[in-house]
Amino acid sequence: MEEIARATSTRGELVLSQRDDGSLELRANGVFVMDTVETSTERALATRALALHHDPREVLVGGLGLGFTLEAILADDRVGRVTVVEIEPALVDWMRDGTIPFGPPVMADPRVLVQVADVTHLLRVAGPSAYDLVLLDVDNGPGYLVHDANADLYRSPTLHEAKRVTRAGGVVVVWSAAEAPELQRTMETVFGRWRTEVVALPVDLQGRPESYWLYVGWKGD
Repeated sequence: MEEIARATSTRGELVLSQRDDGSLELRANGVFVMDTVETSTERALATRALALHHDPREVLVGGLGLGFTLEAILADDRVGRVTVVEIEPALVDWMRDGTIPFGPPVMADPRVLVQVADVTHLLRVAGPSAYDLVLLDVDNGPGYLVHDANADLYRSPTLHEAKRVTRAGGVVVVWSAAEAPELQRTMETVFGRWRTEVVALPVDLQGRPESYWLYVGWKGD
């Protein structure tokens, strides 16, 4: 394992490494966040939401990661603008300057607007009905938090804000690395039981079968 880049912020340490097989791995405070081997669920976060909307012109993505959700969104020509909210400026820089080799073309798409900020704050200050899709993937899920402060993302006040900034007929999707029954109940409270979907996504983690999860809420017309 070779270290490619390292940055320190008030939230701790962010490390990007390259494995012997050439794949990249991202860790925050020593905790595995993601890699470039298993990216199907990051892409599914986008493709599932896009499939549920007839005209997804404005998209908000909370969490840049290594850009696979963003890349999947940009593959849809219906999308007019993607606002990406990422709290770690170093990650944005690495995607832009080629430290992450496939990053520059994705970040250079004219439809991409990047804001270095906390997405929970942006949701509070954004105007109502600003987005068609809101996609949230800023941590490993409510049960495996890298940063304790991110717990608010999965709670009712923040999810109500996500619903508020979503247009009628829009969709909010939350990614989680593990099944989260409490998050499901919160989504059902916010969006209604019949407007909530839970999707299990099978993944292969170095030969070990696991599931990641999407929690979907529709905003009524």
